[in-house]
Amino acid sequence: MKTFTDIYKTLRKKNRGQYALLTGCLFFSVLLISAYLSIMRSPTVLSVLPEGGDSRKQVMMIFVLTAIGCAVFSLYAASLFFRQKSKDLGIFLALGMERQTLAGHLIRELSVIALLSCSAGILLSIPLTKGIWGLFRLFLVDTEEMVLFLDPGAFTIALLFSICVTVILLHMGIRSIRRINIMEIIQERHKSEPIHDVPRSYGIIGILLVIFGAVLGYQAPVFFILGLHWYPPEILTAIFYIPVFIGLYMILLHTVINGWHKKKAVYKDIVATSQMKFQGRQTVRNLLVMSVLIAGAYFASFYTPMISVGALMSYDARPVDYAYHFRMDQQIPMEKEVRELADEYDVTITDWNSAPMIRLGVDGTQHVETETSLGTTWEPVYRELLNSELFLSESSYTALTGETLNLSSGTLAAILDSEGNAGMEFAGNAKLLTNPLSGHTLPVTAVQTVVQNALYGRYVMNDKDYLMMGENLTPEWEEMICLFNVEDCDQTYEFAKTLFYDIVDHSDSKVEVYDAWDPVRKQLSEESGAAYWADPEYLEEYGFEQISYDVRDSSNFRLFWKYMPRFRVLDKADFVKTMAVYLMVFIFVAIVCFAAVFVIAYTRSMTIAINGQQLYDDLRHLGASNDYLYQTIRSQMKRVFCTPAVIGTCIIYAFYAMIMFFNDNKLSVSELAGMAACLLLIACISALFYGVYRMTLRKVCAVLHIR
Repeated sequence: MKTFTDIYKTLRKKNRGQYALLTGCLFFSVLLISAYLSIMRSPTVLSVLPEGGDSRKQVMMIFVLTAIGCAVFSLYAASLFFRQKSKDLGIFLALGMERQTLAGHLIRELSVIALLSCSAGILLSIPLTKGIWGLFRLFLVDTEEMVLFLDPGAFTIALLFSICVTVILLHMGIRSIRRINIMEIIQERHKSEPIHDVPRSYGIIGILLVIFGAVLGYQAPVFFILGLHWYPPEILTAIFYIPVFIGLYMILLHTVINGWHKKKAVYKDIVATSQMKFQGRQTVRNLLVMSVLIAGAYFASFYTPMISVGALMSYDARPVDYAYHFRMDQQIPMEKEVRELADEYDVTITDWNSAPMIRLGVDGTQHVETETSLGTTWEPVYRELLNSELFLSESSYTALTGETLNLSSGTLAAILDSEGNAGMEFAGNAKLLTNPLSGHTLPVTAVQTVVQNALYGRYVMNDKDYLMMGENLTPEWEEMICLFNVEDCDQTYEFAKTLFYDIVDHSDSKVEVYDAWDPVRKQLSEESGAAYWADPEYLEEYGFEQISYDVRDSSNFRLFWKYMPRFRVLDKADFVKTMAVYLMVFIFVAIVCFAAVFVIAYTRSMTIAINGQQLYDDLRHLGASNDYLYQTIRSQMKRVFCTPAVIGTCIIYAFYAMIMFFNDNKLSVSELAGMAACLLLIACISALFYGVYRMTLRKVCAVLHIR
């Protein structure tokens, strides 16, 4: 005679597919979260993405979306499991098994499933992460700083995620047994989750809410910071994006219930439409999760084409092949030494220009922050001496560029780049100049701006003013800029690399500094008795990696050394190497998000097939042709795949374009080119998505016995 335990084991073996689906979904969710965290918290990545930087914020934002998506996906898999399991549980209760005994069996097997799947997900994420990163190094770029180091502490968050999912899983199991109506439990697997009809205006209202929420959420921090002089917590500003998700939900409801076809075509796909409605809640939840994950995946994917296209276009826009500058207290190679080196590499220098510059203090407005009970507030305070800038004399500017400015005494020209700006650190509106050694001041007016990509971020001043303000300055406050062109620039890489190393070798520790290091700010900090954050010994305390000549080929050095040369051929050839960690992080994140989307879409499609077996068998017996059955199931699969793909892609592409525009209230040529490159990327990923769709459709047709 068989015991209840034996029967329970027999039913478990019979329903292996249910257990495999739940185990697989939990495993895959934890695997993705663990792999994401292992990269996000890796010392290799954290050393490049500074604390509080935009790149790290973007990675964190996408992680939150991925975590929410994986959690919802896991709970969806659990709900499917209990729907299928409800019949077994109801039969056991009907046969007289005590609820406590049944609960013990169920909790034990759920605990084993959760323990095995979550543990396997965390453990296997290590070889997965290292394997993908290793492929990056093998096929894209391999440098010393690309060696991946994993932080064991990163898996603590993955463990917490696993515990949360396990607790919710056990709660769902206990709740399913506590049901009083046994017949209701038995019929649970046959229940549908229909959603009520909604007006066709839901689609338009949803689109408007998405647009409103995106603009509101993006502009809310600007309002708080510039309007209220208050730095709000990020959780508060995130609330303003809620209309986006409400609008997205409304769009998906409209798509599932009404579709976007004309009203008279409502009966065209009556079976497919009805099936989507009958499982409406599940369908909308899945489409919502997929749409969010697709948006996050594309947001990460766009980083590579945007930064790559922008950088490569900026290299081509440079008016000179080689440019470098240095402090006059350094023994850096000048024209004679550079020409001798060029001869060694058979490089012909076609022209050479150099000019002295002086560094003067300038005035400006400083944000003085105050900590309050509500957070950090700030007030603008004008300082007659705030920081320093570099100045060229008008004659030097003319010698370098051939342009004549005709500046009168007391006037300045600010040099911008071809994009119309000179970076976040250059205001271009100085009104008072100060000799940092003598204290002599000169009121000035910035009367015009000029565009020179080789000199941007500097000022041009009248020759007499230049001589007067430069009196008594020591070599530490004087610099030299050198510009030259060569024949066949693309063939001069080895020369450029050697010259770069030569410049570094001739630079001493006094200029081994971060690009934000400013001698005037340092001087002001010392006078106030405070430590200067940008000094090498304090950088790490503020989340920045030190600049070191020992790692001159690292991303940190190439991007942030204050006196980094700008050699066109070197920058273009080593672009991937210089940006390797940044590019690999966002590519890895995109792979994780897209993998989650593919698995969710596949799982949902197979669920539709399993739940629809009886329906399609009935249709077959009623005389439906194979072609009709194929068109019906294909219509359902297209909605599962195409709806989130189209909605998620369109939303994030429009949002990305909005970000580019609001950065400086325009879309530059390089940004437009980058957005065009993003369209090509979308086309490639869409082709991959279509391949997954076709594979899934074949699997679904096989389950439903449709040719």
